[in-house]
Amino acid sequence: MSKIAQQSSTPGVNGISVIHTQAHASGLQQVPQLVPAGPGGGGKAAPPSKQSKKSSPMDRNSDEYRQRRERNNMAVKKSRLKSKQKAQDTLQRVNQLKEENERLEAKIKLLTKELSVLKDLFLEHAHNLADNVQPSSTENTTTNSDSAGQ
Repeated sequence: MSKIAQQSSTPGVNGISVIHTQAHASGLQQVPQLVPAGPGGGGKAAPPSKQSKKSSPMDRNSDEYRQRRERNNMAVKKSRLKSKQKAQDTLQRVNQLKEENERLEAKIKLLTKELSVLKDLFLEHAHNLADNVQPSSTENTTTNSDSAGQ
């Protein structure tokens, strides 16, 4: 059996080459594989705007450098203010929730006391009813036994 294999590499998109392989005689076909084309190896290419920025170092005395630094400083200040505001908002929300929690706990105590009072009242009333019902049922049984003996 003789095998005839062919392998070719074609440049792809974003610095990735595609390797095409064909195998004859065995009847199998191999799936194309993606491999990095450059020595970077990662397979991810930087966007064109970032590539051009890295390729030319900037002079610290240039107007463009100063403008970029100024914009960056403003962005950093804005980000820090936003972060500070978010922390303050969170703290305010925590305080609101603590107050609400205290109110609810006070309400729970009040309702628990009210429940206890009502429960005691109900038990007292039930006990009084039981005391009133019991003598009348005893009287009925004694009158029934007296009338049965006559």
